[in-house]
Amino acid sequence: MHAITQDLTALGLGLLAVRLVFGLMMAAHGAQKLFGWFGGYGLAGTGGFMESLGFRPGRLFAAVVGLAEFTGGLLVALGLLGPVGPALVVSVMVVAIGSVHWKNGVFAATNGVELPLLVATASVALALTGSGQYALDALLGPSTLWTPALSAAVLGVGILGGVVNLAARRPVAAKAS
Repeated sequence: MHAITQDLTALGLGLLAVRLVFGLMMAAHGAQKLFGWFGGYGLAGTGGFMESLGFRPGRLFAAVVGLAEFTGGLLVALGLLGPVGPALVVSVMVVAIGSVHWKNGVFAATNGVELPLLVATASVALALTGSGQYALDALLGPSTLWTPALSAAVLGVGILGGVVNLAARRPVAAKAS
């Protein structure tokens, strides 16, 4: 019994470490878009970039992306609402992969899918594993709510949200020279 307790403690501490770093970095990434913090471009600059990718109105899409990253990251860091935070992050990564990175191959050196795929995979793993014993969900009680089937369904909604956003994209037509 003692070994099982040690294993659960180690698992909880490991999940806490991953959740804090991963979640706070995602929240900071969203804060760059929303508020221009940490060297970010804020809604105006990010909105212009979103427009260049075909997401119009760009400022609205920038706000949605920034809010998903910021809120998703905070939920992950706090271990609150189980798979909801990771699903928000996955939805943004689906859009990033489909609109920016896919055409560039695999590796980050060529702006490929490597980093957003790692972020999406970590999000899926956190959603399916749960937040662990050092999480607000464990403290407040709703961790028992998140069955594997419900977590998978929430992730599915996140993926579907990303796909719907990609479908709303209207790429800028290339100008004839």
